[in-house]
Amino acid sequence: MSKNSKTLTLVEGAMLIALATVLSYLKLFEMPFGGAITLEMIPLVLMGVRRGTKWGCLTGFVHGLLQMIIGFANVMYCATLLSQIGCIVLDYLLAYTVLGLTPIFAKCIKNQKAGIIVGSVCVCALRFLCSFFSGWLLWGGYAPEGMNPIYYSLVYNGAYMLPDTIIVAVVVGILVVCAPKLFQVEKQK
Repeated sequence: MSKNSKTLTLVEGAMLIALATVLSYLKLFEMPFGGAITLEMIPLVLMGVRRGTKWGCLTGFVHGLLQMIIGFANVMYCATLLSQIGCIVLDYLLAYTVLGLTPIFAKCIKNQKAGIIVGSVCVCALRFLCSFFSGWLLWGGYAPEGMNPIYYSLVYNGAYMLPDTIIVAVVVGILVVCAPKLFQVEKQK
C-alpha cells in the first residue's frame, strides 16, 4: 500500500467514524437502560466492504473507543472493576469491531450485492451477541424479579437490535442497488 493510498484510507476511515458518531445521536428509538435504534452501523459496514476486514475492524474499534469515551458514565454503573472491563470490551470495543467483518461473510455469497446485505446482517447478529452476553453476564441484575437474566437480555437487546438489523439491511440494500459505487472494493496497492 502506497503512502498516498494509506493516507486516503485513514482519511476515509476518519470521515466514516465521524458520520457514524453523528448518526449515533439520531436515535429512532432509545431503550431506558442503554441501546438505541440508529443508523450508525452503516458507515462502519461500508468501511469494511470498501477497504477490507483489517481496515473495517480498525475503524469499528476506533468508533467503539469514541463511543466508550462519550458514554463512559454507563461503565460506572458496573459494580466491580471486572464488570467495568467486561462492559468496555463487550459493549464498546468488541461490539463495534465486529462490524468490520462484513467482507468475510459477504464473500460467502456469489452475488456481490446480496453478499453485502447478508454480511451486514451477520455482523449485526455478532453485535447483538456482544450485547446479549453483556446483558446476561453484566446487567442481568437489572432483570425484573423472577425473570431469568438470559431471557431478560435476549428480550431487552432484541427489542432494539432486531429492528436496527432490519433497518441496516434495508438501507444497505437500497444503497447497494442505488449507489453501488459506494461499495466498490478499493484495490490495495
